[in-house]
Amino acid sequence: MDKLFGYVTPYKDELKVREYNTFKAYYCGLCKTLGSEFNQVVRFGLNYDFTFLGLLLSSLDEERDKIKFEGCIANPFKKKPIIVKNKNLSYSAYISVILVYYKLLDDWKDERNLLSLMGMIPFIFPKNKAKNVFEDKYLAVVNNLDKLAKLEKEKCDIIDESADVFGKLMEEIAASPFISDDRTIRVLRWLGYNLGRFIYVLDAFNDIEKDVKEGNYNPILLQYKYNLEEGLESFINRVREPIEFTLTFTLDNLAKSYELLDIKYNRSIIENIVYMGTRQKMMQILKKRSCKK
Repeated sequence: MDKLFGYVTPYKDELKVREYNTFKAYYCGLCKTLGSEFNQVVRFGLNYDFTFLGLLLSSLDEERDKIKFEGCIANPFKKKPIIVKNKNLSYSAYISVILVYYKLLDDWKDERNLLSLMGMIPFIFPKNKAKNVFEDKYLAVVNNLDKLAKLEKEKCDIIDESADVFGKLMEEIAASPFISDDRTIRVLRWLGYNLGRFIYVLDAFNDIEKDVKEGNYNPILLQYKYNLEEGLESFINRVREPIEFTLTFTLDNLAKSYELLDIKYNRSIIENIVYMGTRQKMMQILKKRSCKK
């Protein structure tokens, strides 16, 4: 698994200051939750993607989240707004430590990276705690990671097949255990599935150069039959259009599923991420590659 993460971010230029501060309050709230639920070191595993999950699930609740003003490790003397820990931020934190742990484990197995091995230590007990609290989610994550590892070992050369497995992993995560309404769960599953596909495909494209240099598995290289004679930049230019088509199609499905949710508040922030932030991130990565022509 080389997916952790950072592709689900707001488009800051289109957010009002108040909205951006609210998003940051969820980000800081998730960071504080990681520290209070587990230990201070796991806060380094904080990422925007699980901030989005906590924000989205919180915004489906009838009750508005509470805000408090606190300093933090990075800036203890400056108080800033922070969302008070709630069940949705806790859930995001628990799932986050599971994925970070297995990302580090994967790095250790693949690259014998000692930093990854050392980095796993503070995540061992949090991962076990998360397993006890959300056992079905834990098993679903591990099961899908095993399927991904099998595809990688078999050198699967169909990007959709690998992305489908990661989509199903995110589908399970998005189906919050705190929501009982069947329709909402179905919508969240479809949203999570497309979010997972988006992350997987964009990450694979983003890693093309690195994976060629290091000889890593990358289904895009296999599906579109990369060879040294063609050259890296020619290959990237050749696959950019079909990859962009796949990503755009996936984001359209994500947006359609979002529109079926009954969002109670934070709508403008979530829509900024769904309609603009993800697309900006996609174009940023595609354009970065384009600039190397």
